[in-house]
Amino acid sequence: MPLDPRAQAFLDQIAAAGMPDPTMSIEEQRRAANLMVEEWAGHGPTVAKVEDRLIPSPDSQIPIRVYWPEGSGPFPVLVYFHGGGFWMGSIATEDSACRLLTNAADCAVVSVEYRLAPEHKFPAAVENGYAATKWVAENADNLGVDAARIAVGGASAGGNVAAVVALMARDRGTPRLAYQLLLYPVTNFAFDTPSYRENADGYMLTKDAMMWCWNLYLRGEADGHNPYASPLRAQDLHGLPPALVVTAEYDPLRDEGESYAARLREAGVPAVCKRYDGMIHGGLPMDMGKEAWQEAAAALRSAFAR
Repeated sequence: MPLDPRAQAFLDQIAAAGMPDPTMSIEEQRRAANLMVEEWAGHGPTVAKVEDRLIPSPDSQIPIRVYWPEGSGPFPVLVYFHGGGFWMGSIATEDSACRLLTNAADCAVVSVEYRLAPEHKFPAAVENGYAATKWVAENADNLGVDAARIAVGGASAGGNVAAVVALMARDRGTPRLAYQLLLYPVTNFAFDTPSYRENADGYMLTKDAMMWCWNLYLRGEADGHNPYASPLRAQDLHGLPPALVVTAEYDPLRDEGESYAARLREAGVPAVCKRYDGMIHGGLPMDMGKEAWQEAAAALRSAFAR
């Protein structure tokens, strides 16, 4: 279908604002891009309680932001990973989305600020993601959450981290996860799908930008073949938690997300794939994505009820 007018208006807004100067250092570009995303996302709803913490991992301390809904626990909990191409993004850029999910899904949300490329190459991001998820399970009582109802989720690169954390949890035997919420996820180090050809340019996320992001993230091409970088390449997807995979029509990542949902179903994993026609990558945090967020929250509520 034609590009949604709201998506076109957002593309016009991006064009008018201009992107960070590529001659700046990565750190300067990151700072500028994060501020831009925070402005676009706006302020989310009020939640009962928010708290920033630092938690330990084997090789670093990980910043997290915890959100609690109204009521008394223990609450189900979503461990959430921000987007940003593995090189940008933070708990601040996802604040609005996490607040929305906390209230709409009636769950606690733990937003994780994993280490970023190129300072920290693969597998730093996913190892941080796994460490944070394991920490949540081990500290459930202290957090007022239910260790038997833990979901992982994320957008774009964060969707990749969430999918990989689900693989790691299965492979390593802990923690047991109830659900995975994958929003326009990165699932494969490849650029040869029809959606990459159809949407290579002009819809915010470009093929060239994704190639640049992967180059920052990976230590070499061989890393891209590792299923902990490209979960679509995992030989066996049996035993993973149920999933909702959200894709957008005008997104280079559309096909790899939909292929991952299909692979999950082939492995006997209940997986729903919802494509938002007329939409672009990254559209969910904006007003035009409210329907998608509400559907994501409904999926989480249903999974937690089971």
